[in-house]
Amino acid sequence: MDIRAYNRKAWNKEVETGNQWTVPVTSEQVEAARRGDWQLLLTPTIPVPKEWFGELKGKDVLCLASGGGQQGPILAAAGARVTVLDNSPRQLASDRMVAERDGLHIVTIEGDMRDLSMLADNSFDLVFHPVSNTFVDDILAVWREAFRVLRPGGYLLSGFTNPINYIFDFDKLDQGILEITRSIPYADITDMPSEKLQQHLAAEWPLEWSHSFNTQIGGQLQAGFHLIGFYEDIDPTTVLEKLMPGFFATRAWKPNS
Repeated sequence: MDIRAYNRKAWNKEVETGNQWTVPVTSEQVEAARRGDWQLLLTPTIPVPKEWFGELKGKDVLCLASGGGQQGPILAAAGARVTVLDNSPRQLASDRMVAERDGLHIVTIEGDMRDLSMLADNSFDLVFHPVSNTFVDDILAVWREAFRVLRPGGYLLSGFTNPINYIFDFDKLDQGILEITRSIPYADITDMPSEKLQQHLAAEWPLEWSHSFNTQIGGQLQAGFHLIGFYEDIDPTTVLEKLMPGFFATRAWKPNS
């Protein structure tokens, strides 16, 4: 199976069904961002600290696997020169729609977050990467590519899923029941029971992978980043919110030399 092609189609469908992470910002939100009144999410509920972004005016920002007309337009309205790379054409179409509607300049690129070969070395001051690497199998490539395209002194802001989320039965979790049925690392395509996987594929839901802290945090360090910021977040839609953080965010710095 071509996983990238499958997840591209799946996320196009998520746009059609109104997934909350595919709903574009309003013109009012864009105007507020122009006045300096804005916030963005890397994880479900906690806004990213403003100091993590630094000065945005005139800076080159890559929204990595971050299409959907949400983050890119806000950063552009705040004064950044924004490029959005995403695997889903429908997500990118939302960014272009907002840009045209509100007079913003945003470059959109359809591509794989693991392969940024179309982008030059040292070409961005900031990479914004919300929870999305759960939809690819290899995230070490994501960190290497982010490091390469960042200028020395630049920052990677990333959100990711706590891998322990994947040990529970998802169907029962939706019912508020915690039942451990899996081990980690976990991947839908290899670890989901055959009958359930066929149902999953028939419904065209995105395929997911858990990723260890060794690859999520250790992988950033291995790529050359210095970790300088961290916070935890929860998923308010599940029973897990009362027990543990389900998501994390990191701020990583590319050294000047």
